[in-house]
Amino acid sequence: MYHISQLARQFGLSRSTLLYYDRIGLLSPSGRSEAGYRQYSPADQGRLESICSLRRAGMDIDGIRAILATAGDDTTTVLRRRLDEIGAEIEALRTKQHLLAGMLKVQGEGGPGATVNKEMFVAMLRAAGMDDAAMKKLHVEFERREPEAHHAFLLSLGISEKEAQQIRTWSAAMENQITS
Repeated sequence: MYHISQLARQFGLSRSTLLYYDRIGLLSPSGRSEAGYRQYSPADQGRLESICSLRRAGMDIDGIRAILATAGDDTTTVLRRRLDEIGAEIEALRTKQHLLAGMLKVQGEGGPGATVNKEMFVAMLRAAGMDDAAMKKLHVEFERREPEAHHAFLLSLGISEKEAQQIRTWSAAMENQITS
């Protein structure tokens, strides 16, 4: 049997982390000593090893709880969902990376003029390797995260109020389709 400090040290965790896991029912000790101290079994140690591995893989507490509470296909579903989430995060980062690279490329070719207009912005996105579908995703994400900033940005490109409203309406509708 392990005491709480021994188990915590073994996994590089704080004692308070194990107390938290106990409080939320993720890892409860198998028993108590005569003095009332928590005691963890080798099975508890194995469970903590699984918890730590899943945390390193980016799983949240609810996902870990679901995996530990089920076996087989349900575990695969939770892991696959997390893998898909990470894939989406990577795609979003790549889009941002391409956008910044394109902006730097345009600057290297003489730099933008005093203002960036719609045509120049689209050219920068294309130089960053973005196709129409990726540009649409950009607008959908912009509208989802910062609708007012999205509107101001569209107007700053010299787009008319009417066209800006059409883009925003379309972006919001696309977001609703994605989340439905």
